[in-house]
Amino acid sequence: MDYQTHTLKNSEIGFRGPKIASLKKSEYFVCVGAAQTFGCFCEKPYPTLLQEKLQKPVLNFGVGGAGPSFFLLHDELLKYINNAKFVIVQVMSGRSENNALFNTLAGAGGILTKNSDGSMTTADDAYHHLLESEFRKWHLPFRKTIGLLGQKKAKKIVAESRSNWVNNYKKLLTEIKVPKILFWFSKRKPDYKEKYTDVNKLFGEFPQLVNKQMVEQIKQFSDKYVECISYQGSPQLLSSRFTGKPITIDNSKIHKIFTSKFTHNSYYPSPEMNEDAAKLLEPICQKFL
Repeated sequence: MDYQTHTLKNSEIGFRGPKIASLKKSEYFVCVGAAQTFGCFCEKPYPTLLQEKLQKPVLNFGVGGAGPSFFLLHDELLKYINNAKFVIVQVMSGRSENNALFNTLAGAGGILTKNSDGSMTTADDAYHHLLESEFRKWHLPFRKTIGLLGQKKAKKIVAESRSNWVNNYKKLLTEIKVPKILFWFSKRKPDYKEKYTDVNKLFGEFPQLVNKQMVEQIKQFSDKYVECISYQGSPQLLSSRFTGKPITIDNSKIHKIFTSKFTHNSYYPSPEMNEDAAKLLEPICQKFL
């Protein structure tokens, strides 16, 4: 898929296009978020659909793996955000936050650096090993005890990541001076109960690690809050834009640390989910035009 990526003045980040003609004050709106806002495997993500519905250009500031800290680190983007008519801020993942064990790659990218030795790993692998602990060689009774200790340590790390996430969202939303819509876009409701038995039950569906309590803490820093909970059209069969035939995506071509291959998109929002998002957002956006 051709995402028509482009850069902006004073920024080296590649944003999804098409590039808009004018950046005059209040003549466009901005969508801030992660890959769900970028629109992976989607010809028309919700920012583009809203652009068509509202007849107003959009800057799509969706960056894969981003959390709130990414946009605080790249403060050159704030001038574009605060020059807009209004801003939609996606509720992003909590696994993109720094903590005592891991450091994210510039606040985005889905890759963590271990503070202990500087090696890189995925968030899934990092938290999986944290839960399992490093003492897998021991017999079951002792491994069970060590596993409980690992869960205790994991709870401390998760609490730290969540606290950093909330604080960074408060900072980001405070820095945004124009009207802002906080946007929950997921297959699940914010209210979920994590389990420390495996990484998937700990994270939950995107946005990973984020629960209702966290959302409630940051909602007051936005002007409006919108929830879109949808799984329409997921999983999405992936096909070539040239031939129309089914294709296989090899994630190792992005970075050797990723090993998955897939023929269906079951993670990122499908085109139908993006349509649901745009329908819910449109009437709220109209209030700020």
